[in-house]
Amino acid sequence: MEFDNGDKRRRSCEFRELKVVILAAICFMILSQADAFDPLDPTGNVTIRWDIMSWTTDGYMATVTVFNFQQYRTIMNPGWTIGWTWAKKEIIWTVMGAQATEQGDCSKFKLKIPHSCKRNPQVVDLMPGAPFNMQFNNCCKGGVLTSWGQDPSGAVSAFQIGVGLSGTSNKTVKLPKNFKLLGPGPGYSCGPAKLVPATVIPTDDRRRKAQALMSWNVTCTYSQFLASKNPSCCVSLSSFYSDKVTACPTCACGCQNNDTCVTKDSKLLQEDERVKTKKSDMTPKPLLQCTHHLCHVRVHWHIKDNYQDYWRVKIAIINFDYRLNYTLWNLVIQHPNLNNVTQVYSFEYMPLLPYEAINDTGMFYGLKYYNDLLMENGPKGNVQSEILMKKDKNTFTLKHGWAFPRRVYFNGEECMLPPPDSYPFLPNSAHRLLISASSIVASTIFASFFHLVMILL
Repeated sequence: MEFDNGDKRRRSCEFRELKVVILAAICFMILSQADAFDPLDPTGNVTIRWDIMSWTTDGYMATVTVFNFQQYRTIMNPGWTIGWTWAKKEIIWTVMGAQATEQGDCSKFKLKIPHSCKRNPQVVDLMPGAPFNMQFNNCCKGGVLTSWGQDPSGAVSAFQIGVGLSGTSNKTVKLPKNFKLLGPGPGYSCGPAKLVPATVIPTDDRRRKAQALMSWNVTCTYSQFLASKNPSCCVSLSSFYSDKVTACPTCACGCQNNDTCVTKDSKLLQEDERVKTKKSDMTPKPLLQCTHHLCHVRVHWHIKDNYQDYWRVKIAIINFDYRLNYTLWNLVIQHPNLNNVTQVYSFEYMPLLPYEAINDTGMFYGLKYYNDLLMENGPKGNVQSEILMKKDKNTFTLKHGWAFPRRVYFNGEECMLPPPDSYPFLPNSAHRLLISASSIVASTIFASFFHLVMILL
């Protein structure tokens, strides 16, 4: 069959358009996957492990364990929610250490009523203080999980589930589908359940090892873009050598809350105090103080002192939400001189080494029972610390913003940094500034100014 030149040109154009469509689809898939990649925690994820421990007359008993393998991202109150879709017509007979949020339609059952008959159930952790006969190992934390870097023992949660109408052998049991994880909001995307070698679980006395009859894993990764279109925190900067304070960028966290923010003298705050006396396990809607940046949290980095061999930085974290306490908060900072941290005051510190050879990232978090709780907005709604770092004389300089952080994360969310051209400017004589009696006096004066800035910004 022969084609004229017009047909050939038309088919050539159609082929080029098809190639463009295919390339666009490939790029979209790559970008979607890159969205969930965290360069500071490349292997971080939440893994859900499902272990069948025994068979029943119409199904099985399983232990479901949630591991937060993320180095610095916590799962805050009101905690995780796990959802899935059954492969067949399974039901949940019983749950220990957790509960399904809905029972669903169980009208066809006459004698024994299942815990949940939903085809796509959602399960949440029990709250602390749950009755003893409802508890299970590593349960009852309200779904709150610390990051693996902060406390591996607090990064694990588990519950026991009795499943019916599922089959009673490895060949008849079908893996659930469409796993979803809320932690507590959106942001996590879960892959399919995959069969893995049967888990070996030691007994409580550690003298015997029991092996699961069947095991599968589900891996969930986090994307800040999926969680929110706007950041939730921002960074402001100041230094002893400049009277300029670089504030957070205007609308750093978006100005969508402009109509709902409140001032310090708002009557709504007084009404809100009365509502707080009523206990609730639901996440309250944010109530932010009206600021030019409209962020939940602001991190302030202040270059406090410049000694001959060392330099000192002061960090303050301020909460602008009147309704939210940050339990077990953490702060991750990327800075080239964190490889020479000499001392950290008031915070715990742990270097993060995602690429082992590069030591430029560290995690700061509160001391237990002292400042591991960042209170809601108000006089106590801030935590502060200082860092003493040894200078690397081959690379150290205060010029060109070197002394300011490259990246800042609060509770796993990347904060908005000011543009580099707005950083505090170094005067011409500042390269000779070393600690002296006059600079000590100036530092003392600036410390008072720093506290005033914390209140006004």
